[in-house]
Parts: sequence; structure tokens; C-alpha cells
Amino acid sequence: MHITSMDNAFSLEGKTAIVTGGNRGIGLGITTALAHHGANVAILCRREESAQSVIADLSNKYPGKFTFFKCDIADYDLCKSAVKGVIEEYGIIDILVNNAGIGIVGEMLDMEEDLEPWFHCFDVDLHGAARMCYLVGKHMREHGKGGRVINITSNAGEIVNVPMPLMAYSCAKAALNMLTRHLAHQWGKYGIRVNAIAPGYTFSDMATNVDEAAYKIMCEKIPVGRFGEAVEIGALAVYLASTASDVMTGAILTIDGGYSLGV
Repeated sequence: MHITSMDNAFSLEGKTAIVTGGNRGIGLGITTALAHHGANVAILCRREESAQSVIADLSNKYPGKFTFFKCDIADYDLCKSAVKGVIEEYGIIDILVNNAGIGIVGEMLDMEEDLEPWFHCFDVDLHGAARMCYLVGKHMREHGKGGRVINITSNAGEIVNVPMPLMAYSCAKAALNMLTRHLAHQWGKYGIRVNAIAPGYTFSDMATNVDEAAYKIMCEKIPVGRFGEAVEIGALAVYLASTASDVMTGAILTIDGGYSLGV
């Protein structure tokens, strides 16, 4: 379905979304933005207490239905159980946001021989998203009403981010960008649009350890002069989740204040 006017172009009323890691950071910004535009949201994460706190807050502000499903995206059985639970609860999944991920800092040659941090990063940031795409994609194909998949990657998937050694994270995100493109090409015929958002430095849990002096130095390399806000990532997710973006698929949308332009 495509829009013919701007009337309700960004409305998500009656739609059901899954947001992995939707209880905090960028994920919470996305959850909140989707809820604001009328979506029901299933939060998939490991921490029930924080998820229930988010759900209580959202329920007081927005008309949608919000639920928690315990999930670790590195565990296929937990992913399968959570997706099944969402389908049983809501009947249909219209939107999947693959937000959950981890950041691994360190040089490869400083790792132990088993390269455990490298493989763990890929198992979460790439394979976790692939597990969710597979499970939800099959559901979307079966119900025949199309859908939206939004993968949260990173500007680090396209650049060598200095000074932090983020090789494992960057490589996993680069692979997730390519997975996005391939799925967009394969799933277009099912009415499923697959796109990615690639944030740069954003105020979230990962930025809590940045002190004022370091923040000032880092902002000197960002043309707009500041970090992004989680809700700004959420605003872009609303566009990709809505009918307003029906002609867009396979896009990797960088939202980093222009940081990657000067690298």
C-alpha cells in the first residue's frame, strides 16, 4: 500500500511492532516514537524489570498495547519462543526493528586465541538480527500482508572509526548492511520492505561514560556539533515503518550529524 496524500502517512495505528532491545537507549527512543504514532509494541529483551517500567510509562501516555517477551537474540530457541508469543498475543507482526546489539572494543591481536569477543559480537549483532529476520520474515510471507524490517546498524559499518578500535563491531554492522540489501531484493515480491538505520554517536547507554571534555573533543569532528538523540533515531524509524516509505527498500540511512563525511 502506498500513499496518495500526506493524510495519516505516518500513522501506525493498529500496527504491531517488535523492537529488540526496546527497553533502553536507542531502542527505547524507537519504541517511544512508534508508540507515539499509534503502534502496539512488543519489547524483546533480557531485562524484564526495565521493560515493565517502560511499558507502564507508555501505557499511561499512548493508546497502544505494550508487552514484554524475554529474549536473547544470540539464542535461537528464545527468539523462536518470543516471536511465537508475539503472534499469539497480537495475531500479526507488521514491523520488526532489529535494534539489540553489543559493542566490542579492542584490537584483534590483543584477543585470546579463541577470538571469543569477535565471534560473540557477530553472533549478536549479525546472526541475532538474521535469526529475527528469518522468523519474522516467514510469518510476514505467510500472512501475505507485507511488512517492514528495520535493521539498526551503524556508521561504523562504512568507516574505520577513530580512535576506538571497533573492528569486530564495524565488520558485523557492515555485514548487516549487506544482509539488509539482500533481503530487500529477495522480499520485495512479498511486500516486505527492508531498510537500515546507521546511527553515529548517540546519547544512549553506550555514551554514558563519555565525560564533558571528551564529548567536546568528539563533537569537534561532527559537523552539526553534537551527538544524536535516541528519539531522532525513532523519528526515522517511524518513517521506515509507515506507508510513507513504501517505495524505499534496501536503503542504509546514515544519521550521524555528518561525522562520517570527514573521516
